[in-house]
Amino acid sequence: MSIVMTSTVTAIPDRVRCTSAESTDEVLVAALRRRDENAYLELVRRYTALMMRVARSVVGSTEAAEDVVQDTWLAVLRSVDGFEGRSTFKTWLMRILVNTARSRRVRDARTVSWSTLPGDSAAWDAALAGRSPEPAGPLDHAIEGEAWEVIRTALDRLPNRQRMVVVLRDVEGSTSEEVQGMLGLSQGNQRVLLHRGRARLRELLVPDPADVADAMGA
Repeated sequence: MSIVMTSTVTAIPDRVRCTSAESTDEVLVAALRRRDENAYLELVRRYTALMMRVARSVVGSTEAAEDVVQDTWLAVLRSVDGFEGRSTFKTWLMRILVNTARSRRVRDARTVSWSTLPGDSAAWDAALAGRSPEPAGPLDHAIEGEAWEVIRTALDRLPNRQRMVVVLRDVEGSTSEEVQGMLGLSQGNQRVLLHRGRARLRELLVPDPADVADAMGA
């Protein structure tokens, strides 16, 4: 049986959620190898929101991120028989996504600048409308409404690898080990990128006391 690709924005039928939502990734991957369409749809439902946010952190726009996600799922369908389970399915999936997104960014780099891209991802839009993006991450309950605009702008100013690590760790709530597997980083590199990314965010988000004093005295 062939599996028909579904759009990243297509709603997953309730009947699929009822039959597969409680299944582990291992069970779903085994079913996907048998070309079980319900297993594929459940994996799409389970991971597409995360994939969109991470892809957008690399390529910058929602439109490009959607293309990256679609290409990633196509790669998964082509490669799932070769997945040996040495890492979790999530880590394997995100590694494919990141590599696909990096290739897309390189391809687009000559004509599109990161700073000119609109910040219109569905997850960010939900936050800007005062709704917490799903699935919830560690920052979701502390930041809402207009504060997300400030966070997004600051994230956009981070170097790419720092931005990806910060998004995965502090927005998505991924563990250090998961991020190392997804991005192909050593423990030390992941720690350094996270530290530098957080430090840079702090500089961007917390005003310098001298600047505040000058503004108040103006």
